[in-house]
Amino acid sequence: MKKKILLATAGLLSVVVLGACSGSSNQDIATMKGGKITVEDFYNEAKKEQTNQSLVRNMIIYKVFENAYGDKVTDKQIDKEYDKQAKQLGDSFESQLKSAGYTKKSYKEYLKQSLAFQEGLKSHVKITDKDLKSAWDSFHPEVTARIILASSEDEAKEIKKQLDDKGDFAKIAKEKSQDSTTKEDGGEIKFDSQSSTVPSEVKEAAFKLKNGEVSDVITAMDSSTYQSSYYIVKMEKNSSKGNDMDKYKKELKQIAEDTKMADQTFSSEVIAKELKKANVKIKDDSFENILSDFLTTNSSSKKATTESTK
Repeated sequence: MKKKILLATAGLLSVVVLGACSGSSNQDIATMKGGKITVEDFYNEAKKEQTNQSLVRNMIIYKVFENAYGDKVTDKQIDKEYDKQAKQLGDSFESQLKSAGYTKKSYKEYLKQSLAFQEGLKSHVKITDKDLKSAWDSFHPEVTARIILASSEDEAKEIKKQLDDKGDFAKIAKEKSQDSTTKEDGGEIKFDSQSSTVPSEVKEAAFKLKNGEVSDVITAMDSSTYQSSYYIVKMEKNSSKGNDMDKYKKELKQIAEDTKMADQTFSSEVIAKELKKANVKIKDDSFENILSDFLTTNSSSKKATTESTK
């Protein structure tokens, strides 16, 4: 589960903010004996920073996609995404918004851009039978299980001993699980192969269990922090997907779509096409290369396609 807010434009690019707030680029930010610092001085220094280069690039991309696909995003979608992130982050949500320079209104405006970007990617997705077959190979339908997230590996081993001695899984989960979203329900949770509510290591181990079976201690690694978490799972109701792909056609199509949209090569190619369609022109030489990765990707993609058809 995400623990940090999706703030791709965090900071709101102070260069732009200061520029917009000032009536003149010569407005003073600070004065001192023997000199002063103006908005223009600040801008000239700030635009050299790589983080600001990236922010301007993201602002361009998001603006292009908002102009092209923003009308496909509804207020209901925006509110749903806002509420989802607020629920995930709990009490820290508002403080994270504030520290990133957002108000509720401005963050919803950002979410509209983010959702418009997703709509733009989706419009370029073409699902093939091969994509559906690949999705089917990794697909597992929804299961009902119970989980315990231990505070340490040693505690996980101790809990496992209690369970092996016929301890009540639900009772122990309520008493000792560190997972705040499931502990009050005795660790009960539902998930399938695409769910993000539990780590992939937990899903992989759980899907192998029969009803009523309890796993060994499962070590899950957080790829962003490289910290380990320790889980124990009890399977309540496992499900077999069987052999009928058509039964899960809707789910498989969604999996194939999500997989393609998460592919960096695919997204870069789509961005390149949309930038070209929008006729983006960089007016400040300091930012002349911020879109080169996408323009190069587009050229390389065309070259590869041409050569493959020779």
